[in-house]
Amino acid sequence: MATLNLPAVPVDGGLSRYFREVWAFPILDKEEEFMLAERWRKHGDREAAHQLVTSHLRLVAKIAMKYRGYGLPVSDLVSEGSIGLMKAVRKFEPERGFRLSTYAIWWIKASITEYILKSWSMVKLGTVSAQKKLFFSLRRTKSKLKIMDEGELTPDQADELSNMLNVSASDITNMNRRLAGRDASLNAPVSMDESIEFQDTLVDGAPTPEAATADSQELTFRRGLLGDAIATLSEREKHIFTERRLKEDPVTLEELGKVYGISRERVRQLEVRAFEKVQRAVETAAAAAEITAAAAEAGI
Repeated sequence: MATLNLPAVPVDGGLSRYFREVWAFPILDKEEEFMLAERWRKHGDREAAHQLVTSHLRLVAKIAMKYRGYGLPVSDLVSEGSIGLMKAVRKFEPERGFRLSTYAIWWIKASITEYILKSWSMVKLGTVSAQKKLFFSLRRTKSKLKIMDEGELTPDQADELSNMLNVSASDITNMNRRLAGRDASLNAPVSMDESIEFQDTLVDGAPTPEAATADSQELTFRRGLLGDAIATLSEREKHIFTERRLKEDPVTLEELGKVYGISRERVRQLEVRAFEKVQRAVETAAAAAEITAAAAEAGI
């Protein structure tokens, strides 16, 4: 639809004047509405579309006011509802016999609710219709049951809401937590002292770069010791040790016995001997490395 010149929605309050302007537009009777809709559809008459939109702006305002409890500026809700109204005018088919307001109300609500869902949190709330319905019905139902809008639900309250809304108690609890807490900026001050921001209080659980580097060097050192120790084994011992001790899915003693034509017990003995050799070699190399490091620190 071409851009229409509509009353400007104030961004910083002052909605009273806007509402007065909106209520000044005349309400169309059925015949006028049909005629204007036909002029717009068949001839692209912008003036006809303008009259259809302006005559229903009060409907947008009424619907937007019903959603003002979600912490978003009413001016934004009105603006989004007006967009939905214009979409409804563009798709309106008067020959079907119903009024524009009957058709437009769904477009207006859809536009406003989608805006609320997108603006409520950077974390997606869910796209399935059941989640969207629960988002908008939970607060209303809590009010009917005189349940405080803030705070955690008790198990009994969650069960009662679950029965009324036909939604699982866990979904009720999770959605209530989402409604209770809004996103906060990481740059928001923690207190009156604006020099400390929320992000300054967050602790990264990951290792520091220094610790990560030290761990990497230690792992490389240990692997080197193990590799040197394994190199001291015979080929058969090396193969058995690798297959039995270094693989996630070790080969069975029986399978290795078939490879070398020996008993399971003999394979087990070779595995134990190979392990003991590797263990001694690693311990000896590690002790020598400690002595060398200590000497270097002492400047010897």
